[in-house]
Amino acid sequence: MQDHSHHHHDGGRQSAGAATDARAAAAPSGHGRVPGPGQAPGHANTAASLQHGAHLHHDDDHTVHTTGQHAGHSTAMFRNRFWLTLALSVAVVYFSPMVGHLLGYMAPVFPGSAWIPPVLGTVIFLYGGQPFLKGGLQELKDRRPGMMLLIAMAITVAFAASWVTSLGIGGFDLDFWWELALLVAIMLLGHWIEMRALGSAQGALDALAALLPDEAERITETGTETVPASELQPDDLVLVRSGARMPADGTVVEGQAEVDESMITGESKTVPRGPGDAVVAGTVATDTSVRVRVTAVGDDTALAGIQRLVAEAQSSSSRAQALADRAAAFLFYFAAGAGVLTFIAWTLLGSIPEAVTRTVTVLVIACPHALGLAIPLVIAISTEQAARAGVLIKNRMALERMRTIDVVLFDKTGTLTTGAPQLKDVAAAEGVDPDELLALAAAVESDSEHPVARAIVRAARERNLTLPVATGSTSLTGRGVKAGVDGRTVHVGGPALLRELGAVEPSALAQSTRAWMDRGAAVLHVIDDDGRVLGAVSLEDAVRAESRQAVAALQNRGVKVGMITGDARQVAQAVAEDLNIDEVFAEVLPADKDKKVAELQARGMKVAMVGDGVNDSPALARAEVGIAIGTGTDVAMESAGVVLAGNDPRAVLSMVDLSRASYRKMWQNLVWATGYNILSVPLAAGVLAFAGVVLSPAAGAVLMSASTIVVALNAQLLRRVKLNPSEVR
Repeated sequence: MQDHSHHHHDGGRQSAGAATDARAAAAPSGHGRVPGPGQAPGHANTAASLQHGAHLHHDDDHTVHTTGQHAGHSTAMFRNRFWLTLALSVAVVYFSPMVGHLLGYMAPVFPGSAWIPPVLGTVIFLYGGQPFLKGGLQELKDRRPGMMLLIAMAITVAFAASWVTSLGIGGFDLDFWWELALLVAIMLLGHWIEMRALGSAQGALDALAALLPDEAERITETGTETVPASELQPDDLVLVRSGARMPADGTVVEGQAEVDESMITGESKTVPRGPGDAVVAGTVATDTSVRVRVTAVGDDTALAGIQRLVAEAQSSSSRAQALADRAAAFLFYFAAGAGVLTFIAWTLLGSIPEAVTRTVTVLVIACPHALGLAIPLVIAISTEQAARAGVLIKNRMALERMRTIDVVLFDKTGTLTTGAPQLKDVAAAEGVDPDELLALAAAVESDSEHPVARAIVRAARERNLTLPVATGSTSLTGRGVKAGVDGRTVHVGGPALLRELGAVEPSALAQSTRAWMDRGAAVLHVIDDDGRVLGAVSLEDAVRAESRQAVAALQNRGVKVGMITGDARQVAQAVAEDLNIDEVFAEVLPADKDKKVAELQARGMKVAMVGDGVNDSPALARAEVGIAIGTGTDVAMESAGVVLAGNDPRAVLSMVDLSRASYRKMWQNLVWATGYNILSVPLAAGVLAFAGVVLSPAAGAVLMSASTIVVALNAQLLRRVKLNPSEVR
């Protein structure tokens, strides 16, 4: 490879190869691995799960959650209990005299028919209600009343009251068997929905893992051999045929293919990948075959890293979740207190049976299942929607904070720009055709793999120029490159080469090159063998087209946009003007990036920092929300609360929109769920009995079910939020 160290302004820029695509680094290295949400520690081996990805979706429902109120529960457990409970509930409801009276039918009467509701109701209570009874007992032991204790209290009171009635003790008319059956069925359904939602972001990624091929074609000295993908080792050479998936992360060593990376980036457009470019396990070579040198397998692949991030995201709890837990604790004390007061009040009024009836009704309908669903459903759907859009939320607090952000601070290189040089301008001396000049420069540079050389050759090809044949290409260390073209020696290089050859720029050309240098562009001259300067080309770090949209859309939402870079001020200023950025920090040393974040915070701003390098890690950690670009480094991703699977800056908009939408839904659900309980409990207690308004047990049960359904449906509306970065406005 020729030395082109003079070709570009250094300024702390990453090497183009690293910035262009370091996706292989997307996975945190094997240390600190955590089981997926609900995986038992024995299932923590991501490598095994990746290699057997085809079976993952099958086991999704059976993963056992290890944290929170669903510790020890699996989706399948709630699903199975729900269906059996529902089947038994149909019989209980049908044979209930109260339901028959309400709907105007008479259930068939035969010996033992009166015992169908009590017997089946008991099965429902013991089998369907078991998760709630155990959870409630645990909350009681921990002295932390919450959702499970409230549900357990409601079904236990209903169960006891119904048996008292069925056995004819005390002459009570508290036949709650049908409410008990429906209550347990609805609770199981709600928890099943919640568990499915909690698992769906993981499920989406498991589905990606299932896309990994089971076998790979390994290249040997004698040809190729088909081996299980799990047997691949780093440094193996594999052949990936047209239409096949990459079996592991690696680097292309031979061939050029359009690769579909939508599974990682969410971007449907294919991207060209050639020698030296990194490719990710599971992506598809769409048109031609390539040879790939394996760099990472199993646990070390980008996909395994992404799965770990989602696992962390799902096990992290948030302040809003704590809010829901506090609300549940409040409602427990509220219901228990209301129950005691109701019993005392009605007893003092001289009606013991009415006191028992009212108290039981209060305790049954105080169960806030709607509240139990309110926050988890919103967070679960948000996490899932974000994952589908290529935004991986590691820390739920980041999602909540994003709506309050005042300024988004972007690292420049590799984030707002591609991190790779791009030909910007061509200026030819008098009498020289600009296209011929570019073709000549490209011919001289054609043997080099240096990013600057590749940028010149790529620009010439894009213009469909015919390149003359160059021979004897030689690198001139620190100065440029020379080669023989049509019997003459042509040099291409920067200012140092001009001085060495004693060549002088024509004044008209010098005007152009001076303006380029003022912008911070790298300038290369093309010099003939007689020392004549034929012209010059300028190269700049290319600004992503998506960056313009991202900056404008953030500003439309009232969020300021800042840029931070180690590059020279004129380079940074040129990019900032191009993108209409509000605030620029240039020539910032890597160690000082977090000080700039602190500086913004000292001015009363809440900061989201977007970066991709090791030197961004302290800044990512200091910011209210740290967002790492998925093509970045392990350390950056460890420090960030959010990881963008691709490198599209517009994905930050998805975060802002989702954060605002999910926050609205959380509060709507909280207000609805708690409001329902605060209104219905006093009615059930009979505070308006003097006016003839009493909430009957039946009406209470129906209203509670309706409340749960409203909350679940409201959370589902989050799916309508458009998060595709390409549709951002």
